[in-house]
Amino acid sequence: MKEAGIPDGVYNVVHGFGGDSAGAFLTEHPQVDGFTFTGETGTGEVIMKAAAKGIRDISLELGGKNAGLVFADCDMDKAIEGTMRSAFANCGQVCLGTERVYVERSIFDEFVGRLKEAAEGLKIGPPDDAEANLGPLVSLKHREKVLSYYQKAVDDGATVVTGGGVPEMPEELAGGAWVQPTIWTGLPEDSAVITDEIFGPCVHVCPFDTEEEAIELANSLPYGLASAIWSENITRAHRVAGQIEAGIIWVNSWFLRDLRTPFGGSKQSGIGREGGVHSLEFYTEMKNICVKL
Repeated sequence: MKEAGIPDGVYNVVHGFGGDSAGAFLTEHPQVDGFTFTGETGTGEVIMKAAAKGIRDISLELGGKNAGLVFADCDMDKAIEGTMRSAFANCGQVCLGTERVYVERSIFDEFVGRLKEAAEGLKIGPPDDAEANLGPLVSLKHREKVLSYYQKAVDDGATVVTGGGVPEMPEELAGGAWVQPTIWTGLPEDSAVITDEIFGPCVHVCPFDTEEEAIELANSLPYGLASAIWSENITRAHRVAGQIEAGIIWVNSWFLRDLRTPFGGSKQSGIGREGGVHSLEFYTEMKNICVKL
């Protein structure tokens, strides 16, 4: 910021850890006029409560448990490539990632088989390895959380299609926060693995029989950040997209975004929109000045 010529004091970075620290102090301070926050839904609720005192603006991009819908009329190559990215990019640590995928029953076995083959073809390694395409999690503590869900999946009766543990790594890398890319099937929709945001390289795949069922499954959780639809029938894609309760919906793609378009979630995935003019609207105060001549 300084090198770009931004005056001192315009942009500030203050490090801290939530309650009784920088985050809480900032949200409670009456001279802070508004808040934009990206993070977990529970933290967003705390910030909303603090912002209510003084009626201050908020823009929140919160948690998600994003669904992918794969119809029998999809291009299977596109659907596999896109789901691989949405499930495993950045080791699954992407708020827009897909942790639950619903596949039309007639292509379910083929989809799961091809996704398994693709996941097992990923090379796990450090970011300076040009051939690696799956890195570590952000910390060992976060790995404990992800592995706890791997165990919950087994406890709840999941079929572990691939992965489910910690990979063997060379001695010099063995201390890293590595986990295997993991695919499950067979879990009930009320399993914590289906309802909770895990934020790891994992995905549960479930069959559906009708378009209406797919929409109901996609909308079944209190989150509504993003969704992906895989279908070569553009009429169906428009019809389904209009019924999905999410802030951003991709058709035959994932993570495709024009930065001028609105970005944000619905339901418990957030409030407000960013991107282009939508960001300007939050960071400015609209004023109406009337002059009688």
